[in-house]
Amino acid sequence: MPFTTTVITGATSGIGKETAMALAKKDHAVYMLVRDMKRGEELRQEIIAATKNKNVYVLKCDLADMESVRDAAGILKASLMAVNILINNAGGIFAERQESKDGYEMTFAVNHLSHFLLVNNLLPLLQKGQARIINVSSEAHRMAKPNFNDLQWLKRPYSAWKAYGTAKLFNIYFTRSLAIKYGPKGISAFALHPGLVNTGFGIGLTGIGKILMWLARPFMISAESGAQTSIYLASAIRIDAKSGKYFKNRHVASPSAQATNETGRNRLWDLSMEMIKPFKDQ
Repeated sequence: MPFTTTVITGATSGIGKETAMALAKKDHAVYMLVRDMKRGEELRQEIIAATKNKNVYVLKCDLADMESVRDAAGILKASLMAVNILINNAGGIFAERQESKDGYEMTFAVNHLSHFLLVNNLLPLLQKGQARIINVSSEAHRMAKPNFNDLQWLKRPYSAWKAYGTAKLFNIYFTRSLAIKYGPKGISAFALHPGLVNTGFGIGLTGIGKILMWLARPFMISAESGAQTSIYLASAIRIDAKSGKYFKNRHVASPSAQATNETGRNRLWDLSMEMIKPFKDQ
């Protein structure tokens, strides 16, 4: 494979860490966007020691802070000629409603809007690299009930799982929109479900959410197994014809009927573009 430049969010633990390690073994130049620089540097040294690949880098990027996302994209644009793979891996579920630094509901901000900004600000590099954009979604998207008049969960009781499921639905919407809008410019996009992975995901949940996670624990797969579809999409040959699709276990799968809603998909794009305006490069 030719020299490949890969950018990944959420690489310091779980499937992100396994994905970064595996792609470094495949001689990708890996740029990890992390919130905790100490953990990021420790992981960088671990990956270099394990893979002998010295092209592993760490950049500060807090997905709950849109200025931080904009700054990280700016550093990449000043440092690189092109990006070939962008893996929007980071995400989270929050037991109580929280707000990001910019006042957005945290689940929406971290799982969707920050990655939406990152992609838009990296578009020149992504087009030059004929990039694959890989969005880590979830089967949780099937429980989504999006309310485009209340994306911030201010007018209705907050539900951690419904907010998370909606954000994961938005990952699929975003993927399809990218495939349609930028496919003619050489960019492909894929969404995936990694599986029910045994990581620290959901550790802060309380009540029924905590009980459900505890009951599911014996059926969970390892982070290494959960990373396999991300690794496949980042390294497989000749999959561009499947751009815009949703994957499970390295194969195309059918998402929910709601995930194919063109009106909702276009509404999300328009609202997201409006929200990122203060942080979007011109």
